[in-house]
Amino acid sequence: QVQLVESGGGLVQAGGSLRLACAVSGNPFRINAMNWYRQAPGKQRELVAVIGNSGFTSYADSARGRFTISRDNAWNTVFLQMNNLKPDDTAVYYCNADASNGDIRLSFWGQGTQVTVST
Repeated sequence: QVQLVESGGGLVQAGGSLRLACAVSGNPFRINAMNWYRQAPGKQRELVAVIGNSGFTSYADSARGRFTISRDNAWNTVFLQMNNLKPDDTAVYYCNADASNGDIRLSFWGQGTQVTVST
């Protein structure tokens, strides 16, 4: 079983920065990619950033140029550096692991961390 624990959320003024971290533990599986999602009140959960096994990264249009996803080489921690934050970035941010056990695809989620951006 994979455990994901997010940290680093909080309250920040517009234009400020936060760095989220996702600690990965208990992982016996192959990780294919790690993802950051977010969900604002009354909205669907949306994919914000992806980092693949090869180091490939991808971002939502709303995040590109302001957010950076990174990881350590052992997949122990995944980060999301968020700069120039806007009130629209206010949401609960979730870490997600896209893993596989042989041919079986698995998905694991953290409990989320709240990010609030004030005007």
